[in-house]
Amino acid sequence: MQSNNSLSRFLARSTRAFAAFALSAGVALGSTGAAHAQRVPIVRDAEIEALVRDYARPILKAAGLANSNINIVLVNDPAFNAFVAGRRIFINTGTLMTSETPNEVIGVLAHEAGHIAGGHQERLRDQLARAQTMAIVAALLGAGAMVAGAASDTNGLGAAGAGIMTGGSEMARRSLLGYQRSEEATADRSAITYLNATGQSAQGMLKTFQRFQSALSLSGARVDPYQVSHPMPRERIANLETLAHQSPNFGKTDSEALQLRHDMMRVKIAVYTQGQAAASRLLRNNAGGLAARYGDAQATYLFGDLRSALSKTDALIKSQPKNAYFHELRGDILMKSNKAAAAAESYATAVRLDPAKSGILPIQLGQAYLAVGTPDALKKAVIEVRKGLDRDRENAAGYRYLAQAYGMLGDVADADLATADGHYYSGAYQDAKIFAMRAQMKMPRGSPGWVRAQDIINYKAPSKKKK
Repeated sequence: MQSNNSLSRFLARSTRAFAAFALSAGVALGSTGAAHAQRVPIVRDAEIEALVRDYARPILKAAGLANSNINIVLVNDPAFNAFVAGRRIFINTGTLMTSETPNEVIGVLAHEAGHIAGGHQERLRDQLARAQTMAIVAALLGAGAMVAGAASDTNGLGAAGAGIMTGGSEMARRSLLGYQRSEEATADRSAITYLNATGQSAQGMLKTFQRFQSALSLSGARVDPYQVSHPMPRERIANLETLAHQSPNFGKTDSEALQLRHDMMRVKIAVYTQGQAAASRLLRNNAGGLAARYGDAQATYLFGDLRSALSKTDALIKSQPKNAYFHELRGDILMKSNKAAAAAESYATAVRLDPAKSGILPIQLGQAYLAVGTPDALKKAVIEVRKGLDRDRENAAGYRYLAQAYGMLGDVADADLATADGHYYSGAYQDAKIFAMRAQMKMPRGSPGWVRAQDIINYKAPSKKKK
C-alpha cells in the first residue's frame, strides 16, 4: 500500500506540474472584467488610448481585422511586453515609454495582430491539449513500469518508470515550446507584411529585438533556446533583417506631428509612474520642447504648486488651443483646486475637441458636475456619464459615478443597477448579482433596467482553473 500511495503522489505531482506550465502557456482573458478579476493592472487614459489606436488602425486593416472589434488595453507594468487574449491586445506602459519612436510601438502591434489574424490562440489551445495527452500517456507508461518493478522487486525497472514519467512530461513541454517559437516567427513575418502594406518601416521591430539582445548580453545569462517560448533575439534579427531591408519603406521615419504625440505620451507615463526626474531624463535632449513643457506641467500638477501648474497649462493651451488633452489637464488641476464648476468648463471643452470621442472625457465631465452638486448639475452628471458609458461600456469607474449621481438625485433603483454594473465590469460578479437583485425589486418587471439586472443575475462567471 505504501508503494501505491507513493506512486499516486508522484503521478499527481507530475500532472500538476505540467498543468501549471500549460496554464501559463495558454492564459487568456475574455473581457476587461476578467482582466480585473485576474488582477491585471489596467490603466485608462484618453490621450494614450487614442494615440495607440491611431498606431494600430492601419495595421489592423492590413491584417483584415478592421471590423473584428479588436480592443487595445493598457497595462500598468514597467516591463517591455505585449500579449494577445481573445480580441484584445494588451500592451504595457513600459513598452510605450521605452519605445523612442512611434514605429517601434507599431512594430509590436503588428506582431500581435499577426497572432490574432493567424488564429494562433485557437491553435495553441489545440496544441496544449495534444501536449497534455502526451504527458498523461507518458505518466501512465511510467506508472505501469513502476508497478511492474515494485511487483517483481526490480529497482531498476521502477527507476526507469520514473524516468519515463518525467521524460515524457519534459518532451511534451519542449514540444509545446517549439510550437510557440514557430508561431512567434510566423507573427514576425506577418508583421513585416502589414508594415509593407501600410507604407511603414520595419526599423522599429529590428530596434526592439536589438534592445532585447543587448539586455540579454549585459545580463550574462546563458539561455537554452529550447527552454524558451520565443525565438532568441539574435535569431529573430537574422530572420527579419533581410526582409526589412528589402522593403522600399525601410528608410521612412515617423512624421514630426506623430513623434510629438509619442513624446508627450512617453513623458506623461514617466511622470505618473516614475516621477518628475524620470520625465526630465527622458527628454533631456529637447528640454524646451512642447513635450518637455507638457511633462513639466503634469509634474507640477502632481507634485508642485497648483497655481503654477495652471499657469503652465494655460501656456500650453495658448500654443495648441485645440489640443483636447491640454484642456483635460486644466480640468484636472481645477478639480484638485476644489473649483469644480471651472473644471467642468475645461472638461466640456476637452469633450468637444476630442477627435477620438473617448468615453473617458465625458465621464470626467460628469464627475465635475457631481462635485458641483446642485440638482441641475447632478442631472447633467447623469447625462454626461451615460454618454461616456455608451462609448466605453466596460468603464467600471464610470458606473460608480453614475450610481453616485442617481443616489444624490434619490433614484435608488438606478443607483443600485449602476453599482451592479460597476461590480460586473470589475469582475466582482457576486457583488454585482447582489446589487442587481436589489435593483430588480424596485423596477417594473420587464423594463429595460429589470432585464439588464436579470442578465447580471443569470451570468455565470468562467470557472477558475486549479493549478
